[in-house]
Amino acid sequence: MTPLQSLVATGTKLWLDSVDPDLIKSNREQGATGATSNPIIISDLLKTGRFDADMKAFFAQGLDDEAVAWAMTNQLVKNAQDVFADVWADTRGDDGWVSFELDPLLEDLAQTKNTAERTAEYVRLGKTWAAGHKNRMIKVPATPGGLGAIEELVASGVAVNITLIFSERQYLLARDAVYRAVQRRTDKENVKTVYSIFVSRVDVYTETHVPTLIPAAQGLVGIVNAKRIWKMNKDFWADKGLARKQEMIFASTGTKKMKDGTTPPAWKYVEALAGSDIETNPPQTNADVAKSGRTFTKQVDQLPPADVLADIDAKVDMKKLEETLMSEGLSKFADPHKALLKLIGEKRAALK
Repeated sequence: MTPLQSLVATGTKLWLDSVDPDLIKSNREQGATGATSNPIIISDLLKTGRFDADMKAFFAQGLDDEAVAWAMTNQLVKNAQDVFADVWADTRGDDGWVSFELDPLLEDLAQTKNTAERTAEYVRLGKTWAAGHKNRMIKVPATPGGLGAIEELVASGVAVNITLIFSERQYLLARDAVYRAVQRRTDKENVKTVYSIFVSRVDVYTETHVPTLIPAAQGLVGIVNAKRIWKMNKDFWADKGLARKQEMIFASTGTKKMKDGTTPPAWKYVEALAGSDIETNPPQTNADVAKSGRTFTKQVDQLPPADVLADIDAKVDMKKLEETLMSEGLSKFADPHKALLKLIGEKRAALK
């Protein structure tokens, strides 16, 4: 059994944080059962030149740069959906999904739409891009505008991935919106939602903003936060009688270099959160895990010692953490789409 296969054997669903056709194929062979997409992923793929012919065809159709960006995203996500379609069928829609991220420019600091207008646009775009796709999941951020769209999207039959979650507060707002939608659905057996909790970014934050944490606690806040929200989610949905699981996605699972110049093992977050729900791992993380030789066991339900938890609870202001990481996250959210549009413009000029 390979390390990735042992991870899947713990109960973790492994989704690849990429829609690269080659990586989708190789990770599917290692046990991956789903995937996610975002503008950075699409940009990185288009930079390779492997999809120049596809772009030239879209240019020839008279599509502008924005339209080409979405046409390429739609094509790459659809190709990944085809690979995981058998998983979706075999699990009756509980797995085998590929996430499609809605327009990040709705959260651009320079845009002028108010919250209600952004919500309406998320609803419109979500319904548009979900239409006709059995195993496409629509990715919506846990911002005021995004949170406002969740109930209507889920109530209308859309599978939703609520992303950019850093705190229990955001999770609860998202979950409660989903539950309101569930009560409006006549086909409750088809409801599928996931909640993407970001992990490693939390530890990057505490290293800078909460340096007084005891050594045993520093670097564990993201894991503790994710595990607590995971249990909250598991307990809430346990008695709701839905055929499909409403799950956590453990995102941002790649390790990052510490201030002292060290880098934790590539499997730090993968191992700590093994045993349930979904991990969306970057391709390099999966590659490093595959070479690790490790055998994973269930750890998602195990918390650190009481003194570590007490130190975290005493010193980490979760409201401030959420505000800071959301601000940073929104910049990272919108800027890559602008970069994607710039790249397509450059490709248009070069491919004439």
